[in-house]
Amino acid sequence: MAVTSSPIQNTITLRDRVIAILHTARALSAAGRAVDLTGLDNLIGMLCAKILDLPDEEARGFHAALCGIAAELETLNQALIETA
Repeated sequence: MAVTSSPIQNTITLRDRVIAILHTARALSAAGRAVDLTGLDNLIGMLCAKILDLPDEEARGFHAALCGIAAELETLNQALIETA
């Protein structure tokens, strides 16, 4: 029997993947290593699209995560500017 994930679980998995990439990028930047963010914009776009496809009540549950991702992106941006 095949195991299928629900739309909410797929969205949570993608959210966690984006957050992990951002944390890794920040750690690499802090260590003075090169950071390749190729494709991150596509992942974030997919995350937003998946959230929009959810029922409103479930989608609202991602508000804090999206705000956290935006804050992490800004922190990473500043770190990359400072190390450039």
